[in-house]
Amino acid sequence: MKAAASAALVAGTVFGAGGSAFAQDAVIHAGHLLAKPGEGYKTKQTITVKDGKIVSVEAGYKKAPRGVEVIDLRDAYVMPGMIDSHVHITSETSPTGRIEMFENTDVDSAFKGAGFAYKTLLAGFTTVQDVGGSNEAVFGLRDAIEAGQVPGPRMRAAGRAVAVTGGHGDINGYSPVVMAMFTGSNICNGADDCRRAVRQQIKEGADVIKITATGGVLSNTRAGLEQQFTNDELSAIVEAAHSMGRQVTAHAHGKGGIDSALRAGVDSIEHGSYTDEETIELFKEYDATLVPTVLAGATVTGWVNEPWLPAASREKAAIVGPHMIDMLRMAHAGGVNVAFGTDTGVSRHGQNAEELPLMVDAGFTPEEALRSATVIASEHVEMDEQIGTIETGKYADIIAVEGDPLKDINEMLDVDFVMKGGTVYKGGN
Repeated sequence: MKAAASAALVAGTVFGAGGSAFAQDAVIHAGHLLAKPGEGYKTKQTITVKDGKIVSVEAGYKKAPRGVEVIDLRDAYVMPGMIDSHVHITSETSPTGRIEMFENTDVDSAFKGAGFAYKTLLAGFTTVQDVGGSNEAVFGLRDAIEAGQVPGPRMRAAGRAVAVTGGHGDINGYSPVVMAMFTGSNICNGADDCRRAVRQQIKEGADVIKITATGGVLSNTRAGLEQQFTNDELSAIVEAAHSMGRQVTAHAHGKGGIDSALRAGVDSIEHGSYTDEETIELFKEYDATLVPTVLAGATVTGWVNEPWLPAASREKAAIVGPHMIDMLRMAHAGGVNVAFGTDTGVSRHGQNAEELPLMVDAGFTPEEALRSATVIASEHVEMDEQIGTIETGKYADIIAVEGDPLKDINEMLDVDFVMKGGTVYKGGN
């Protein structure tokens, strides 16, 4: 398969002077096609791609029209491009991260993000939702990818998280003078001020509103992991966002904060670490989605003895990290709607698929995990009419691996073929 895909890369893609790729019409012969994860494979299928979109999916290996290249994936397992619902594309946690926050400009962050975006795309993730970063860097990168100026996954972006003074999402752990200089317009106190913060984020380009409903692990403060917004503030945020056509997703670890955010009408919960049976019923009552980010939990668990991580964060990592896979196991068994998300930027970019075996460890079948990363995630990011399955009229976001991921989910850790919007970015070597 690797040799065939390499040939397809050369034949099916034209590269410009800057290394950018241009979509080419193509016919793909797929030996095993998981067109809609959850419905099993179809074998010996032909996918026809024109102008970056899928124009047909047919049984059998059809002959290509004159001048249209054939991409031979007859020995491969082919599926929709994956979607990561929780990334921080312009940053990556490291021992130097706290000082780089002050050394780097938004331009620096955007350029770093372009590199991280390319790694993410090559890992088989053709769409991501970014839920926290500089407005200027994140929105600029999103728009550059959309315009075809840099390669990367298509992005839905929140920009800065709306947060309370001193809470997770605010700047913490520096001198008062420094913190005053770097406090943004996303910080709010009181219902009216939180409405203002939401509207400001939308004005500056937010596709979705991210809030920090509880404390968090990596904020350098001993402010706990429980609810930080008041109920009135939560309700005001949801009202303001929904009235302007934006969903609200809430970072939330502690049970009280999760439950209050769900009752306020948020659309989804990021992390959900202390979900219990009562919380599961609230998820279902309010038709909300869980984005579990178990990979982030596993990552921070490995940092509990690292001296570069502030003491307050090490203490919280030791508490939260090991708990998250048990939470996901309970949520899955309880029937919660789960959209794939990793919190990559905590973990390393390009390794997003490592969430999948963790989901399997938590009780998902491999196909359920892949459905979470395609069908369900596409619904979660409100793009299911365009992505998430291989169907006529949708973007030609198509990936392939050599082995059967429904037998071994670890096959997804090394994606061999990546097409986004009809452009081949990776064909294997």
